Amino acid sequence: RVVNDAVFMKRALELAKKGAGRVSPNPLVGSVIVKNGKIIGEGYHQYFGGKHAEVNAIENASEPVEGATLYCNLEPCCHTIPEKKTPPCTLRIIRENIARVVIANRDPNPYVNGNGVRMLQDHGIELKEGVLAREAALLNEKYFKFTRSGLPFVHLKIAQSLDGRIATATGNSRWITDRAARSRVHRMRSEYDAVMIGANTVQKDNPSLTTRLVEGRTPRRVLLDDQLIIPDGSRLISDEFKELTIIFTVQSPTHPRVMELLNRGILVITVNADSEGKVDLREVLQHLAEMNIASLIVEGGGELFTGFVREKLFDKISLFIAPILIGDGINSIGNLGISLISEAIRLEEVNIEILGKQVLIEGYRDMQSIIPPEIQVEPKYEKA
Repeated sequence: RVVNDAVFMKRALELAKKGAGRVSPNPLVGSVIVKNGKIIGEGYHQYFGGKHAEVNAIENASEPVEGATLYCNLEPCCHTIPEKKTPPCTLRIIRENIARVVIANRDPNPYVNGNGVRMLQDHGIELKEGVLAREAALLNEKYFKFTRSGLPFVHLKIAQSLDGRIATATGNSRWITDRAARSRVHRMRSEYDAVMIGANTVQKDNPSLTTRLVEGRTPRRVLLDDQLIIPDGSRLISDEFKELTIIFTVQSPTHPRVMELLNRGILVITVNADSEGKVDLREVLQHLAEMNIASLIVEGGGELFTGFVREKLFDKISLFIAPILIGDGINSIGNLGISLISEAIRLEEVNIEILGKQVLIEGYRDMQSIIPPEIQVEPKYEKA
């Protein structure tokens, strides 16, 4: 019997992607059940609190799954802590007499990590792991970072001119990129738990930070506003999604403006100031993590980008470069204190794409902070 495990795992990854933007802070998981070389069941984790991928695949099967092979990109869960929404998948797999389980990654959740594998093996189920491990880990980059570090996955989205400007000298920035790029950004937003901007961006652009150009949820909207200068007419505190807005400030919780915003239904959180009097970024990330916000996309402006880069608090950058020249204007990233090229921050796993009329460059700051060291290898595909 020749079985190409990579082919079926790739299908499980395709299914897992369907849950993007709906399952956080849970991982994206897909599952395929194969019997006699034929797929008889498929499923994926569709929404937070819903049935897991393995159970959906079993219940969608066209024939009994006894003796079959179950493919899943993440180790099946095996715990029953109070906050867990669903029964352990390992028990269902054992009860259904599935003969073989193939996974891509172990689950970094300490309640699972290796325990699900051992439970299945202890019940005589053949288990294989590591199939398309790196590809699967990248799919769940947000979950892996959040689970392993306790902080959200931070993604910087920058739209700039050829000469590195995100706005003119007067602060005008609409529109540097075209609709194709903006649609991609709205798709990104829909797959993140929160989107963040700074106070200057609110004053200049009055953004809504919704996903109106695509189908998908609007994420929590996070504003860093040290001095609470947000205008009363700003969309973030007056539109239909205002309950999704979170404002971080260094002002006292009893400050009149804080009380006013709270009375309007806006969540305002006071944090410590950094050495420059700005909100402390790491403390902000810790607060977001406590709110189960596992992923964050940062959309401006330049001071915010600079802060995340300087403090090395970002994980990924998507840089949209439009074929325009602005001249004097606002830099996308300011002074980082770098005097030698050898000190420059070099991105890893870089991908370059032509999107509409701009170039999109994406890369990671430190892959080891996202992907476990044991799977820091190139993906290996089995031969059919």
